[in-house]
Amino acid sequence: MSQEGLLRPGIAQLRVLDMDESITHYVDRLGLELVSKEADGRVYLKGYDEFHRHSVVLREADRAGIDYFAFKADSQDSVDNFRRRIEEWGLAVDDVPAGEQPGVGPRIGFTIPSGHRIELFADMELSDDGPDTRNPYTWKTEPRGMRAQRMDHCLLYGPNIDQVEEFFTKVLDFHLPERVDLPDGTLAIWMTVSNKAHDIAFVKHDEPGKLHHLAFFLEDWNAIGNAADIMTRYDMSRDLGPTRHGITRGQTIYFFDPSGNRNEVFSGGYTAYKDHPTRIWDHNNVGRGIFYYERQLNEAFLSVVT
Repeated sequence: MSQEGLLRPGIAQLRVLDMDESITHYVDRLGLELVSKEADGRVYLKGYDEFHRHSVVLREADRAGIDYFAFKADSQDSVDNFRRRIEEWGLAVDDVPAGEQPGVGPRIGFTIPSGHRIELFADMELSDDGPDTRNPYTWKTEPRGMRAQRMDHCLLYGPNIDQVEEFFTKVLDFHLPERVDLPDGTLAIWMTVSNKAHDIAFVKHDEPGKLHHLAFFLEDWNAIGNAADIMTRYDMSRDLGPTRHGITRGQTIYFFDPSGNRNEVFSGGYTAYKDHPTRIWDHNNVGRGIFYYERQLNEAFLSVVT
């Protein structure tokens, strides 16, 4: 699919309560690569199938959650163009200088109506340990743990979902593969800037700026089963799954990191093209939409956020 402007999710910075426990979780169990530990205490990670230096940043703090979610653009000209459009829409934009994270060029940041910080950037160094590009094997180094290929998407909870939808579709050029509508308005939206089923999603929630989950892509349904075995072996806190979604059609397990941040491992999902109509779910079928086999939601999935 021809694509200009924003390309994909680029960086998620999470707050964690204990860095050593978090490294064990994300590196040994989930299977991310440990890229670096920096002097300011932040830890940088990537999936084995990601070309760029890092995609996940861990920052030790006194409360869990997400600092920001960033998207990578095709050029600095595109970032500058988005700055103009964001400001015209009415949001204040600030600058993050090149080098604030190792290997990353300048970024712009802004707070959307749900209370979340979103950032855009164009330049990041390629990883020294990225996938081979000449006569490549499936992987360079044997994957570990759940074998997370990449950081895939996030689901965020906050208010003003209608404004968030307008901003992402009209200003950042996302399209909307799927939504949940209730009698009193929109409950949830799944949006993509690529042709994945979603790159980011939002659920209406009174409290602003909350993280529901950060998701990591696995190869297939067999990998989801392997992930479930690892969760059981190491007594990891599991929310729900293995199961699949009606919305996005992805196969999934939800579980928690040691700080209480919810993770998802995700495989499959349909291909979303910009000219496809939006799939719409109503309040009578949202249980099947979220958990296709169980056809109902559990209380923790609806209420636990960081």
